[in-house]
Amino acid sequence: MYADKKQCQLTPDSEFVDLAVEVFSLLADATRVKIILALRDGELSVNHLADIVDKSPTSVSQHLARLRMSRMVTSRHEGTKVFYRLTDEHARRLVVDAIEQAEHTIGRSHHSVAAEQASRS
Repeated sequence: MYADKKQCQLTPDSEFVDLAVEVFSLLADATRVKIILALRDGELSVNHLADIVDKSPTSVSQHLARLRMSRMVTSRHEGTKVFYRLTDEHARRLVVDAIEQAEHTIGRSHHSVAAEQASRS
């Protein structure tokens, strides 16, 4: 049931604590969270992302530049278009976990939503 829950070997004095805080700071922006969610199923162009997150392509490009600098996303050029995708599953997992935690804080559990969806199938 909890196969993906491995025991964390990090300690409070880990050299990565400050970097983790930077990651959380980077993700403390609704547009970036929406971009990560949009990219979880594959690569998208800047214009497509802009439509999804309801922001201008210029704004989305600026957010993508920050995500690219942090190595959360990578880009691929095809002619004049640039396509972005998640570098790995870690950013997606962080965002999904944060949203699931938010659901718990308002008394709505993703556990019950998953069970409800399974019962409809």
